[in-house]
Amino acid sequence: MSFEALPDGWRVWNEEPSGRAILVYRPDVFDGDDLPAECMPTVYLTNGARTARPGSGQYATDEWHVVLFLEPEVEAVSETLDDREAGAAAAVAVAERFAAGDVDYRAAYQVPREAYFERLDECIGGE
Repeated sequence: MSFEALPDGWRVWNEEPSGRAILVYRPDVFDGDDLPAECMPTVYLTNGARTARPGSGQYATDEWHVVLFLEPEVEAVSETLDDREAGAAAAVAVAERFAAGDVDYRAAYQVPREAYFERLDECIGGE
């Protein structure tokens, strides 16, 4: 599966020969001025181990994981798939859901960031 059918605003940031991929949302506005670069919504597609042990992600598994990060430690969506093709399709589906406003990113935060949420709402709705 290719990432040619990504919704508006999403870009392929990196795609490795091993199949791992990184998709990012609106790098043009997450530039550190108005919206912090570290808060750029990012979808990871990987078959790396998902344990919390340092370095565990470097070990390939038989499963593929799709994770939407809102910040390095804030996950909004996490799915596990059987193969890379299904994982790639799920990554595109997560990007589509996010772009359509169908991901409740507020629920992923323990501490509300209302000013940031309002700006992100504008970014998603203003394309």
